[in-house]
Order: sequence, then C-alpha cells, then structure tokens
Amino acid sequence: MIVVHHLNNSRSQRILWALEELGLDYEIKHYKREPSMQAPAALRAVHPLGKSPVITDGDKTLAESGAILEYLAETYGDGKLRPSAGTPEHLRYRYFLHYAEGSLMPLLFMKLVFGRLPTRVPWFIKPAAKAIAAGADKTLLNPQLGNHFMFLEMELAQREWFAGPEFSAADIQMSFPLEASAARSPLFKQLPKLSAFVTRIQARPAYKRALEKGGGYEMLK
Repeated sequence: MIVVHHLNNSRSQRILWALEELGLDYEIKHYKREPSMQAPAALRAVHPLGKSPVITDGDKTLAESGAILEYLAETYGDGKLRPSAGTPEHLRYRYFLHYAEGSLMPLLFMKLVFGRLPTRVPWFIKPAAKAIAAGADKTLLNPQLGNHFMFLEMELAQREWFAGPEFSAADIQMSFPLEASAARSPLFKQLPKLSAFVTRIQARPAYKRALEKGGGYEMLK
C-alpha cells in the first residue's frame, strides 16, 4: 500500500492528485505545520530532511515531487500521465517536471521572502527593509517572473497541456507554482492561456477528490 506523508498546505497535494488520476489505492498520513510554518519533527522519522512530499511504497521511501510523480507514472501508470519514450512530447514532459521546481519556484519563493521581509524585522529598520523588498521586486523578481510567464503563455498557445495534447504528470507538477501565481500575481491574470490552464486543472474530478482528501492550499483560500 502506498502511504503519502502529507503536510498541510504543501506540495504533497500534487501527489494525492496524481494518485487519484491513476485510480490507485493509498493511505494518507497527515502532518500539521508548526506555528512557524515549518514541518513537524515527526517527518524526520520518515525522511532525514523532514520535508513533504514523501511516500512509502513497501520498502521504498521516495521524496521530491518530480521524482515521486515519475515513479508513480512509470510504475503504475500503464500509459497514463506520461508520453511515450522517444517522442517530442516525452522530452517536454521531462523538461517541465524539472522546470517547475528548478526554475520557476525559486523565483516565487524569493518573491515571498522579500515580500515578508518588512514584517520580520524590528520597527526601526522597516523603512530600509521595505526599500530593499521594493527594489528586489522592481529590478529582479518582477522582470524575471514576467519572462517566465510569457514563456509559459507561449508554450500553452501551441498545445493544450505542457507536454502535448494529453494531460500528464508535467501538468500536475506545474500546478503548484501556477496556482500560487494565479492567486497572487496581477500579471498572471492578463495571460489567458495560463489562466485557462489553472481553470482546467481545477475542474478535473481527480483534482477535486484530492483537494477533499488533502485539504488544499491556504494560498487559494
């Protein structure tokens, strides 16, 4: 039996969604974030880094969203969630599995950190912290994110899903950064292909079932 060690308001929501898309039986072990928003120490008993998502499948323990999604598609997919090897679609599938966390999420995380900076410092340096955050947004983060959003908009102008005409695990992997962007970025709302992608994934029955079981994301509430 596959066990998902599921942390609330985290990337492990994507793993529940993939399991629902594949129609697999699984068990959820729920973990709650500490008041600091850090994962609880109990997750270290499952994986040394104490992060989520983590799954156990028999004697196997797997971490990292992309690695877990690839494992599930290869082991249980029976042709679902991944294009055939050796095709252009498979190359795009693999690219976006890595791009989501390797290129897009670091920028979104930096934007979150800089955005919170003025609230995490003593009052007498708040003006300086606000100036630093505004400068990082203007000169680095917003231009970079704009480039990424335009790249993704052009990709989805060529096909319905990120890998090709069929839904795949790459779309599941891309969901977390794009849903976060849709909820927080005014620029995102001006990009119809990306906005339509978020609408499509949230309408999928498997997505809705996973949301009910996992609790979803605070960022979308």
